Amino acid sequence: MDKIAELQKIIDEHDNIVFFGGAGVSTESGIPDFRSVDGLYNQKYAWPPETILSHTFFVRNTEEFYRFYHDKMLALDAKPNAAHLKLAELEKAGKLRAVVTQNIDGLHQMAGSRTVYELHGSVHRNYCQRCGAFYDAAYMAEAEGIPVCEKCGGVIKPDVVLYEEGLDQQVIEGAVRAIREAQVLIVGGTSLVVYPAAGLVQYFRGDKVVLINKGATSMDGSADLLIQEPIGAVLGQIRVYSAGL
Repeated sequence: MDKIAELQKIIDEHDNIVFFGGAGVSTESGIPDFRSVDGLYNQKYAWPPETILSHTFFVRNTEEFYRFYHDKMLALDAKPNAAHLKLAELEKAGKLRAVVTQNIDGLHQMAGSRTVYELHGSVHRNYCQRCGAFYDAAYMAEAEGIPVCEKCGGVIKPDVVLYEEGLDQQVIEGAVRAIREAQVLIVGGTSLVVYPAAGLVQYFRGDKVVLINKGATSMDGSADLLIQEPIGAVLGQIRVYSAGL
């Protein structure tokens, strides 16, 4: 049995699947990841991306943070690819219970996924640090320099988890619960090196672990099915049948 057929069989036989994904899920939508050859870590800036995307840098060099943020993080023209669309289809069919994502681009929701745990937040939510007023991503994209609140003049901050910041406890708890209760865990498009997010897969107690990633990961040896291909190309071949049929 080839690997796509094996994945199809696993999906057909289970109706409590959870997907855990990272930057590789969105690269096929044109959003660069951090660690691939073409990713942000291999481009040249005055500071490395992990420094710019830290809480300390945001506070001390806010204008420079937003220069990078506008240039590299606000990919508002990106559209969901075959992976996002298939996951949404699987959820609608009653097969997929949740998406747990390290991405901040909102493409899973744009594709139609409803139960999404965004471990690192979202560029689509932004709040004034002074009065708490909400601003969408379009407002941030149009702002020049440091975006400020129209109501009180406070600096607006993206609801994105920066380095040195903790993950949202409610999001973690929801993600852990979904992973712990799942029959099948599909891990895709992630190098599994960003913690604490990557550590959540250790809560899985179900039947099958499927790993879909172009590069090697620390979980390769423990996966029941390993497919080293682009995730959109893989999931795009899956046929979806409603649970119970």
